[in-house]
Parts: sequence; C-alpha cells; structure tokens
Amino acid sequence: MANTVHKDIKNWDSWKTIYRQHKTSKATYWIISILTMFTLFIFLPWTQNIRAKGKVTALRPEQRPQDLHAAIPGRILQWYVKEGDMVQAGDTLLQLAEIKEDYWDPQLLQRTQEQIDAKSNAAENYKLKADMAAQQSKTLAQSLQLKMAELQNKMQQQKMKIESDGADYNAVVNDYNIKKEQFRRQQSMYDSGLVSLTQLEQRNQLLQEALAKKTTANIKWENSKQELLRLQIEWNMAQQEYAEKIAKSNGERYQSISQASTGQSEVAKLRNQYSNYSIRNQMYYVIAPQAGQIVKTRKAGIGEVVKENEMIAEIVPTNIEYAVELYVKPLDVQLLSIGQKIRFVFDGFPAVVFSGWPKASYGTFGGKVTAIERNTSDDGNFKVLVIEDTTDNNHWPPTLKIGTAAQGIALLKDVPVWYELWRQINGFPPDYYKPHLKNNEATYYPEKK
Repeated sequence: MANTVHKDIKNWDSWKTIYRQHKTSKATYWIISILTMFTLFIFLPWTQNIRAKGKVTALRPEQRPQDLHAAIPGRILQWYVKEGDMVQAGDTLLQLAEIKEDYWDPQLLQRTQEQIDAKSNAAENYKLKADMAAQQSKTLAQSLQLKMAELQNKMQQQKMKIESDGADYNAVVNDYNIKKEQFRRQQSMYDSGLVSLTQLEQRNQLLQEALAKKTTANIKWENSKQELLRLQIEWNMAQQEYAEKIAKSNGERYQSISQASTGQSEVAKLRNQYSNYSIRNQMYYVIAPQAGQIVKTRKAGIGEVVKENEMIAEIVPTNIEYAVELYVKPLDVQLLSIGQKIRFVFDGFPAVVFSGWPKASYGTFGGKVTAIERNTSDDGNFKVLVIEDTTDNNHWPPTLKIGTAAQGIALLKDVPVWYELWRQINGFPPDYYKPHLKNNEATYYPEKK
C-alpha cells in the first residue's frame, strides 16, 4: 500500500510544480544573453562629462536686478507705480518731501541766487577799487617824478646863487681889506700930522661901510647855503612823503584784491551750494534708471519716512542678455576652457537626459563658456559664465527668467563604456578636448598625451 501511494504522488500536480526534475533549465541561455549584451554594451561609445549646478543670470551687470535707493532722506508724498508694473527709463516712481529744516524754504534757490549776485557785485566793486588804487599809485609815482625834477631844478639854481653870492662876498672882502689898509695909512698920516681929523673920519666912514657890506654879503651867502640845505631836506621829505602815499595806495590795492578774491571764493562756494540745492530738488523724484519691472517695494505708506541710501524697491530690466552661472568644483574647473560646449537642463522645462549619450537626450539647450573666474566663491567652487550657443538648433526658451535653476553638462571626450567604468573605479580624471581657436570659434580636439 505504501509503495502504491509513493508511485501515485509523483503524478500529482503539486509534485510536478515543486519538483521540476524532468524540465530543461533556461538559466544558461539567460546568463549567456546577459553576458553578450553586457559585452556589447561596454564597447558602446560614451561621452565623458562634467556636471555642475547653477542659475540663470544676466551677462552684463547693468542688466541684472537693480536696487532703487533714496538718494536723500525724505517723506513719501505719492507712489506713481505699484509692484509688478512695467516702467520705461525716466518714468517717475516715487515723490518725496523734504524733512530737513535747512531746505524747507520754497524760494531757497532764488535767495541763494540773490546772495550770489550780491557777492559778485561786491567782488566787482573791490576789483574796481583795486584798479583805482593802482591808478592812484601810478599818478603818485608820476607826481613824485615831477616833484623831484622841480626840486632838482631849484637846487641847481640855488647852487648857482651860492656861487654868485660867494663871488660877491669875495669882492666885498677885497674891498673891505682895501678900505682897512687905507684907513690904517690914513691913521698913520694923521698921527704924523699930515692929514686932518676930517679926512681920517671920512676914511673910517668908508671902512665901516665896507665892513657892513662884507657882513651883508656874508649873511646873504650863508642864507643861500642854508636854502640849498633846506631844498635837500625837502627833497628827502618829498621822497619819503610820496613813498608813504604810494605804499598806502598799494596797500589799499592789495587789500581790495584780497577782498575781491575772498568775494570770488564766496561766490564759488555759493554757486556750488546753488548747484547742490538744484540737484537736490531733482532728487525728490525717484526715477527709473532703465526699462523693467518694479518688484520688492519696501516702503508702502504715504507719509512714511525713508532714510538716505535706503532701498525703496527693485527693478528687473526688460532687455536682458541671458547667461548661466555654474559653480564648478576645483577638480573639474581645469577641464573647462573658453568657448567649450555646455548642455543645459532648466528647471520648469521637461527634459530626458542621457549624460553619456547627449544626442539621445531631449529638452537640453546648448551653450558655450564665455568666462571662468579665477577666484573661488563662498562655497569653494569656481563660477563659470555660459552664454547661449547660437549655432545650436534648440534655442533657449524665451520665457526664461533670472534666478531659474539650471544644471550644466560639459561634454568632454568620447570613450568606450568599459573605459569610463575603468576610469571611475580607479578615480582617474576624465579625458578632455583642447580648444583650438579658428575664426574666433573654439574647435575641440583630443588632448595629446
């Protein structure tokens, strides 16, 4: 009975399902097929690449989002735009009112101009005064020359008079000596009794007259000498007097010139102040520096006070030349060169990416490296700027926005899959192409070892 059951159990379906003793196994075929496919796969071409993340930005600094600041402190009077509005260059965004008491006068510019005119007139008057003092000094110098010529003439005449008086004095002295000798002889003759007393008295009278003439001639000669001395003193006094007058006139002239220069300096200062006031009046209106969209308004209320250089809003330019800034690791940045081709995947745009087979990818966009910074960013990576590759058929999306995340794939050398696997396992750097510039276009060839 037991043997019958043992024979019957092999005919059960459960036995046949569990124990597949008489079935042919296909595992060998599967293994051989998989090995064959793997062998073929590892000989397929594979494009080496470098991956880096970044974001969309503007290539030129003036095309990037710009903060709008209040150049002066003020109180908000009126907003002319709201957040999200599109504006053109020169449009008025905001009006401010003055809060500093130094600028409250509504006629500040007019009063400043009046001060400028008054100071200018004063400076001109000082110039005229200086010119008059210069003319006066010139006149005094001419008067001094005339006075000196007059005194010189008088002194010359006086010298001639002294010579004449000296000659007269000498003649009178000779006459006196003669009269004196005659009186002496007459006295001798009178003592001898040869002449009378009357004759002696006549000789004495003649002697006294000669003495009087001598004294008069001497006094006249000395007076002439004193007159010459007085003229010499007058010469010196005239020189000193006119020198003092000329010095005083020159002093007034230099003082007037100094006052005129001070007035001109004050006029220049007032004109500078007037220009500052005029420019400040223009700063009460915040103007759009370029066409764009107003975002991130910080001040909202009417009457709200803004500080100097405080941010009011942000403007995003309309006309933008887009670029992508990628942050590449220091290990990979050495493999990049100016003009190198880059493939992008932008957030918000569907894409199917096969990094090793770029031609099989879908939704990627072309670019080329335009700049590689020589300094690392805060996270230790190097920033690389990439612009659109105009030769690529798939142009960048027109709805692209600044700040959109992007993932870049730098395409390097084509190698077999087995080589790439071997390189990854050993940690070797990828091979890359060396750029050769031709007609300002970068063409890549394999780097020769």
